[in-house]
Amino acid sequence: MNDEDPPKKDEPVVPVEPVIDEEEEQEAAKKESGLIPSLPYPDQLYIMPLNRRPFFPGMAAPIVIEPGAYYEVLKIVSKTDHKCVGLFLTHQEDVNIYKIGFNDLHKVGVVARILRIIPMEQGGVQVVLNMEKRVVIEKPVKSKHLLAQVSYHDDTPLAHLSRQLKAYSISIITTIKELLKLNPLFKEELQIFLGHSDFTEPGRLADFAVALTTATREELQDVLETFDIEKRIDKALMLLKKELDISKLQSTINQRIEATISKTQREFFLREQLKAIKKELGMEKDDKTIEAEKFEERIKQRKIPEEALKVIREELDKLGSLEMQSAEYGVVRNYVDWLTITPWGIYSKELHDIKKAEKVLEEDHYGLKDIKERILEFIGVGKLTGGVKGSIICLVGPPGVGKTSIGKSIARALNRKFYRFSVGGMRDEAEIKGHRRTYIGAMPGKMIQALKYCQTMNPVIMLDEVDKMGASYHGDPASALLEVLDPEQNKDFLDHYLDVRVDLSNVLFIVTANVMDTIPEPLKDRMEILRLSGYIQAEKVAIAQKYLIPRNRKAMGLKPKDITFTKGAIAHMINGYARESGVRTLENNLKKIMRKVALKFARGKAPKAVISEKTLKDYLGKPIFTSDRYYEVNPVGVTTGLAWTALGGATLYVEAVSYPSEKTEMKLTGQAGDVMKESAQIAWTYAQANVRRYAHNIPFFEKSQIHLHIPEGATPKDGPSAGVTMTTSLLSLLLKTPVRNNLGMTGELTLTGHVLPIGGLKEKLIAARRSKINVLIFPKENQRDFDELPEFLKKGLEVHFVDHYDDVFKIAFPKLKVYHEERVAPKKARRARAS
Repeated sequence: MNDEDPPKKDEPVVPVEPVIDEEEEQEAAKKESGLIPSLPYPDQLYIMPLNRRPFFPGMAAPIVIEPGAYYEVLKIVSKTDHKCVGLFLTHQEDVNIYKIGFNDLHKVGVVARILRIIPMEQGGVQVVLNMEKRVVIEKPVKSKHLLAQVSYHDDTPLAHLSRQLKAYSISIITTIKELLKLNPLFKEELQIFLGHSDFTEPGRLADFAVALTTATREELQDVLETFDIEKRIDKALMLLKKELDISKLQSTINQRIEATISKTQREFFLREQLKAIKKELGMEKDDKTIEAEKFEERIKQRKIPEEALKVIREELDKLGSLEMQSAEYGVVRNYVDWLTITPWGIYSKELHDIKKAEKVLEEDHYGLKDIKERILEFIGVGKLTGGVKGSIICLVGPPGVGKTSIGKSIARALNRKFYRFSVGGMRDEAEIKGHRRTYIGAMPGKMIQALKYCQTMNPVIMLDEVDKMGASYHGDPASALLEVLDPEQNKDFLDHYLDVRVDLSNVLFIVTANVMDTIPEPLKDRMEILRLSGYIQAEKVAIAQKYLIPRNRKAMGLKPKDITFTKGAIAHMINGYARESGVRTLENNLKKIMRKVALKFARGKAPKAVISEKTLKDYLGKPIFTSDRYYEVNPVGVTTGLAWTALGGATLYVEAVSYPSEKTEMKLTGQAGDVMKESAQIAWTYAQANVRRYAHNIPFFEKSQIHLHIPEGATPKDGPSAGVTMTTSLLSLLLKTPVRNNLGMTGELTLTGHVLPIGGLKEKLIAARRSKINVLIFPKENQRDFDELPEFLKKGLEVHFVDHYDDVFKIAFPKLKVYHEERVAPKKARRARAS
C-alpha cells in the first residue's frame, strides 16, 4: 500500500482538497444542514498499515493499493454503508506490511472514509480517502484480515477559547505565514484549509500545522496520540518553529549560491564583452588564431622535411575550417601539436673531446677500464666521422654495477640530452610505435615522446631492462624494437600516431640488461654488447670512499668532520653485509649508518662518529654472511665449483655420498635444471667408463647408491659448467680421497673427457677471490678471456688451464696418478685412423 507520489523525507504531507463529484458534494451539504443524518462509525474496523507518515483528521489523500490482502479488505469495506477503514502507522518503517500483526502497529490512528475508487491499468486501484477523526485500537478481532474493536476520539467542543489557546493559535498562524514567505508551496494548501476549517478550532489548527512540516514519523505519531488540545498545539508549534528554522537556513544557503552564480555569470558576460571589444579594436585575438600562430612559429623554428610539412599544412587548413566546440577540433589540434613540437632539424652541438670524455667517465665511475675504453673508441670514431651515428650499445651486467649511470656519463661526455625509460614488463608494441589516431586517448610512442622531451633529434636514449620485456595479445614490443634499433631502418622510423617518417639514425641508443638469455637473437644481432662484471672487494672499498660516502653524507646533512669510516670497516661491511656484485646494498648500509648518526646529532648529544670494524655491528647488527665456504678443508666427496648467476659469480659445492643398495645408480638433488641434470649424467657415465684410468683395481660403487647434492636447494641452478666438478666429487668418493684444499673449478665435460669453454669467467674469478680460493681450474679455451683481465684480479692466484679431465684429476689429486696415460690428442687419433 503506497501513497501516490509519496512525499520525500524533506517534504511534508499536507491535506489536499477531497476529490469528490457533484453528487457527493450535495450529499455532504445535506449532512451538514442536518437533512440527512451522518452515517454512524462502526465498532469494528478493518485496519490498513502505513509505513511512512501518519495521516491527521481533516486531510484527504489518495492511496494506491496493489493486488493482495489489502485489496480484498478494500472490496469488503467498499460494500459497507459506512465505507470506513482504520489507518495506523507501523513501529518500523522498513517492515513488510503484508507480514505484520497488531504488535507491529501504533494504537492510535485515524478513521478514513472512502470517497472514490479509481482502477489502475497496471493492476490495483487508487482510493481517495477522507481522514475524519482519531481512533484507538481496543482489542483485535479474530479474522482473516486485520480487524479490531476500536473506540473513537472527538475533540471536546469549546464554548470559548482560553487566552492561552488563542495565543497558541495566533503563534501558529504567524509562523505559518512566515513559512509561506519562504516556501510558497504551502499557500494553496492553506487556502483549502481556510475554506473548510475555522481557526476557532485549535485542534484542527494543530493537526493542519503539523501536516505542513517535514518532521519525523515518530514526532508526527506523537502529536497524533496527544488528545489534550493544549499539549497538542504546544507540540505542533515546536515542530512548526523547527520547520521555520530549517526553511530559513535553506533560504540563506540558496541566496548565497544564487549570489555566487550571479556574480560568476556577471563576470563571464563582462569578460566576453571585453574580449569582443578588444577583438574589434585589434587588441586581442581569439583562441583559434592564437593556436594557429603558435603552430606557425614552431614551423619557422624547425627544418621540417617536405613530407611532414605537407601533412602539417593540410591539418592546419582542416583546423581552420573546424569550430572549436566540435569534437574533431580537439583531435586535429593535438595531432598538429605533436607534429610541430617534434624537434625537426634541431641537434645538440656534439663534443668529441677525448680528454674531456675521459675525465667525465673517471669522475663518475671507478674501474671498468675496458668499458671506458670501448666508449672512448665510439667517441673517437664520432670525431673522425662527424658524429656518433647508428650506434646501439648494450650494457649487460648484474644489478648495481652502474649500467644506468654509465649511460648518463656518455650523454654528458658527448654534450647530448639524456632520456631513459624502462621496457621491463612492457607488453604492448604501441608503447614503442604509438597508437593509431582512431583510438580515444591515442598518443605517440616512447621514441617520439623522448624527442619531444629532449627537443633535439640526437639525444642519448636508454632502454632499461630490455631482457624483461613481455608479450601479449597487444603485440610483441621486442619485435617492434627491431626497427628502432636497426641503423638501416630507423632513419625512416614510422610512428603509428604521427604517420610520417622520422629519422632516428642520429640517436645514440643504450640498452641495459641483466642477462642475455631472454633477449631475442635478432635483437642481439643489432647491438654492440659490452659486459659489466661485478666489483671485487678492493674496487668496492674505493667506490665507497670516492663516491658513495661523500654523496650520501651530503644528502644526510652531515659534514666530513661528523663521521668517518675506516678502510677495515668498509671491507668488513662488504664481506659481512653486502656481497652482491654491485654496490646498491653497500650504499643502503652506508645510508643506514648515516641516518643513525644524523639522529644522534639532531638530538644534540653526539661526538664525532668513527665507524670501525668493532662499532659496525652497533649500527648494522650481526653480519648476514659469515663465509661462502661451508668447509675450510673439503671432506671426501665434496668439490668446490664456480658458478655464474644474474647477480654475479658464486661458489658452488657438489657433495657426493654412498650408501648400500642392491642396484648401482645415482640420484641428483638441489633444484638442478635440465642442462645440469644432463651434466650429472655425463659425469656419472664418464667416471664409470674410465674407472680403471683413475681408480685402478677399485670396483665402481658395487651394491651402492650414490646421492649427488648441490647445497642451497631453494635456489634454482642450471648450466653445463659443473661437469668437471661433479666428476671430481664422484672420483673423490670412489677413491676415498679428499680434493686438494682451496681448489675451485669450472668447465663443461664431454663423454670423451674433453673440457669445453664456459662463460662468465670474470664473475667466477671474482667469486673465487671473495671466498679466498686461490687455486683455480679453467678450460684451456678460456685462457684468452683470462689474459684480458686486469692484473689486480689475477694477482695471487694459481690458475690452471686444462683441455682434458686427466689434467683436472692431476691437479685435484696431486698424490694420485692416472693409469694408462697413452691417451692421444684428437688430431693424432684421426691421423692414426687415417694411416
